Amino acid sequence: MREFFLIIFNLKEKYLYFSIIPFFIIISYYHLNYGFYMSPDSYKFSKFADDLIELNFNLYEFFFSDKVSPKNITSFFFTIPISLIALCKIIFLDKWQYAFLLLNLIFLFFSIIIFVKTLLNIGIRSFLIFITLPLILISVDVLTWPRYILSDMNYAFLAILITYFITKSLIDNKFNYLVIFLILFLILMTRPSSISIIFAVTFFIIFSRYQIFLKPKIILSLVLIIFITVPLIFGVLYYIIKFQYIETTQLEWLPKSLYPISMAKVGMIIHDRPDTWLHAPSNFKDFVYLYFMRLVYFFNPYAATFSISHNILNIFQIFLVLLSIFIWLFFGGNSDAKDKTFLFIIVLSISVAAFHSFILIDYDWRYRFPIILPLLMLFPISIELILKKYKL
Repeated sequence: MREFFLIIFNLKEKYLYFSIIPFFIIISYYHLNYGFYMSPDSYKFSKFADDLIELNFNLYEFFFSDKVSPKNITSFFFTIPISLIALCKIIFLDKWQYAFLLLNLIFLFFSIIIFVKTLLNIGIRSFLIFITLPLILISVDVLTWPRYILSDMNYAFLAILITYFITKSLIDNKFNYLVIFLILFLILMTRPSSISIIFAVTFFIIFSRYQIFLKPKIILSLVLIIFITVPLIFGVLYYIIKFQYIETTQLEWLPKSLYPISMAKVGMIIHDRPDTWLHAPSNFKDFVYLYFMRLVYFFNPYAATFSISHNILNIFQIFLVLLSIFIWLFFGGNSDAKDKTFLFIIVLSISVAAFHSFILIDYDWRYRFPIILPLLMLFPISIELILKKYKL
């Protein structure tokens, strides 16, 4: 047993990468055993992919011509998943869903590779990364969304990819703006909510140079302030939209699921989960409280309709994230790259949560999936800070 722990503790980087394979095989077997899943949005993507094939992949005509079925402007923000589905249909014909599932698993494999590489870049020990890999294996989100014929896996891959290049820029002490811009453009063509990631990256690049923002207690104080002020801002935005645009056609291009007025005015917290809804708001204070509850519920690990194992795994996952933040509060602030990475992940998570708390929180918390891998990074970073503090 002692020899086993010595091997793990002194795990070399090359063996660490090899250790990814058995975890990935288990995850892949799980998804392949269940097979692909078509949601209502999957059928929309499939129809758009047919239109794109009919136009010989002419994206200009696809977005602006009337030769195919009507689309609203948000179809641009799904260019990548629609194009990938179209390619799968051309190459694999009636087996295209299985091909797309395999493509999602490939994205997942490289996401885990990037996860490991990012942590290694900022100086996290190989054995800490190794003991974090099982957390990916038991993540309910990772065991759910890759088999869906949707944009989630491509989007999650690009989210972890931009995290990698941000941390690489921190190590190099120079932001590679061209690469970052190209990745953000790809993110923009993957999902409308990409605006939240673009905002997080821009905000971080602007403020990362100020050392005062690397102090954990200051950052956590700012997080608390954000949780208070964001609902206030959203309450104001609600009334601006309601009184300034409700009688115009300026927002008609938005799909109903993204139209903030219709869902907020009925007190909706989680979409299609009436047990989470509040009474219909009647004044500004009610709307502020509604948006505050949405912000909190975005990270909620529990749902009555989830299985016991589902809830336990979700609770365990959020517990590790909160524990990591608690550890960072006491041991952070002394390592530039690790602290900045921690800060970026917090900014990214809050930005995504805030955006969806204003627009829509999906029935199964699907929109949380892209930030799961970055959040899991917090655990090995926090443990590394403890080991470094005591010079272990």
